[in-house]
Amino acid sequence: MGGIVAIRELRFAAMSNARMSNVLLFVLPALIWGSTWYVIKFQLGVVPPLWSVVYRFLLGGLILVAYCVLRGVRMRFAVREHARILMQGVFLFGLNYWLVYIAEEELTSALVAVAFSTIIFFNIAFGTIFLHRKTERKVLLGAVLGLLGTVLLFYQDLQQLDYDQWPVFSIVVCILSVVSASLGNVTSAANQQVGIPVLQTNAYGMLYGAFMMSLIALVSGTAPAFEATSAYIGSLLYLSLFGSIAAFGSYLTLVGRMGADRAAYVLIVIPVIALLLSMALEDYAFRAFAMIGISLILVGNLIVLRK
Repeated sequence: MGGIVAIRELRFAAMSNARMSNVLLFVLPALIWGSTWYVIKFQLGVVPPLWSVVYRFLLGGLILVAYCVLRGVRMRFAVREHARILMQGVFLFGLNYWLVYIAEEELTSALVAVAFSTIIFFNIAFGTIFLHRKTERKVLLGAVLGLLGTVLLFYQDLQQLDYDQWPVFSIVVCILSVVSASLGNVTSAANQQVGIPVLQTNAYGMLYGAFMMSLIALVSGTAPAFEATSAYIGSLLYLSLFGSIAAFGSYLTLVGRMGADRAAYVLIVIPVIALLLSMALEDYAFRAFAMIGISLILVGNLIVLRK
């Protein structure tokens, strides 16, 4: 009898540790990516966005490769596995961010944040199509509440848009950036299903993404540039070490454990964190619609993540 009780206690402890681990994997990328909306501002101006993306993921990839070598983990993969990693790198560590920068040249960050909150629907659709995953009703309900909450969060910002003169090109680019990010998420989940480790995938994937973006820059005639200021270099290091390595490592591990649709809820919480930072650092005025939006996002969060 005592042995049975001990086994039950061990199982309970293991389940508790797993839950805490998932909570940490959820909170870490949410906090980091929530802050990157503000940090990215220090990257704009002198250096073309395309090259800033190259620098960010080249640095992140080199650091991860060095870390992998020091740890002695397996770094040799078959050609087919490298093709999978290349696909993830292009979607998630290249096109996604490049398209976001292009979209934000004309669209407000609020609109882009609202657009990115729809990624959960793309993840659900692509997960069903490519991974043959079934989606629970509560996930859809939580996603709808989260999306509605995000729209309310930026309701007054959206009201200021001139709907008769929408920059159609930027809107299309913004939607394509969400599609690219979602395809990257689903590709990561598929890679993990066939046993390709997250750490090595991110290391090679970031290098592949940086390489492909540098090719696009050279072919398009975008000359390389660099800004040797503390603001640019500091933001680059933050985005590389935390925004790329730490956040993506945590988030993609969560994708492998929970599925791309549930893990994408991290990306719905991000606008809330970005708003709070804007209040503290940019004197953002807190409004009634924002409070309602935050409440809906948190309720949807609980619905999606509860046992």
